[in-house]
Amino acid sequence: MGKAKDRTEDFKDAVRHAARSLGYDEAKLASIMASFIIHKPPQRSPFSKAALMTLESIGELDQFLSKHRKDYTDLHRTTEKERDSIEHEVSTFIKTCQEQIDILKNSINQEEETSKGWLGIATTKSNVDTIAHKHGVVLILSERLHSVTAQFDQLRATRFQDAINKAVPRRKLNRVTRKDSAETSKSGEMELREPEDLQAEPLRVQQQLLDDETRALQVELTSLLDTVQETETKMVEMSALNHLMSTHVLQQAQQIEHLYEQAVEATKNVELGNKELSQAIQRNSSSRTFLLLFLFVLTFSILFLDWYS
Repeated sequence: MGKAKDRTEDFKDAVRHAARSLGYDEAKLASIMASFIIHKPPQRSPFSKAALMTLESIGELDQFLSKHRKDYTDLHRTTEKERDSIEHEVSTFIKTCQEQIDILKNSINQEEETSKGWLGIATTKSNVDTIAHKHGVVLILSERLHSVTAQFDQLRATRFQDAINKAVPRRKLNRVTRKDSAETSKSGEMELREPEDLQAEPLRVQQQLLDDETRALQVELTSLLDTVQETETKMVEMSALNHLMSTHVLQQAQQIEHLYEQAVEATKNVELGNKELSQAIQRNSSSRTFLLLFLFVLTFSILFLDWYS
């Protein structure tokens, strides 16, 4: 078997000869020949452009998380206000990406509705494949966004856990301080009772009133501080539960997408069943026609034989 021969130059010569025979000038001929070397980039559809923009946005979100990971988790690098700003920017990023994915889903649903015929069956096989491909693209984007949000949820859980750990030792320290103040007040009362004979009665009564007011204010401020710390801990726990619920909602969205794919597959099976039914109806009508024709020919043959005999 001989080796394959490259006929590219022969093809170019044939194209050049055909172009000159059609009266093309040198500029047009040069553009035609250049098209063999420099191919034009394929024109992307609006759906592909929007999907690529969404993918770039998710990539930027991932880079932003990687860049500010230490700033968000390390309590000594940034303040609470700066960490709240980072969390707000990430939440805005996630919301924007989710809105873009929802827009893509709506465009697929509209295209699917317009491509169906009057019986709810897709007109062409290529359109069905294109819609299935677009559903796969949206599913990949949703999974990529879910992976990025899962990373951010882990960082947020770490921050909330640090805040809870920071609040619990503070509460313990307040309890110890309260006990120390109570012991100090008791010792002060004992010291005041020892020189009771040496001090004047009005001074002792005034000192006792000041001590009572001081202890009352201390107890009130301690109770207020405990209430504020408990409220802060509850708010942190509620925020953590809220973000966990958003993560579960995103997982449910993916499960709904999977159910939709199964519904699309079931629709295809129904279409195949309708085709089989139509073919069975055609076979039944053709067999009925053949039977009538056979009976007609048989009857005619009997009459002809009777007449002939």
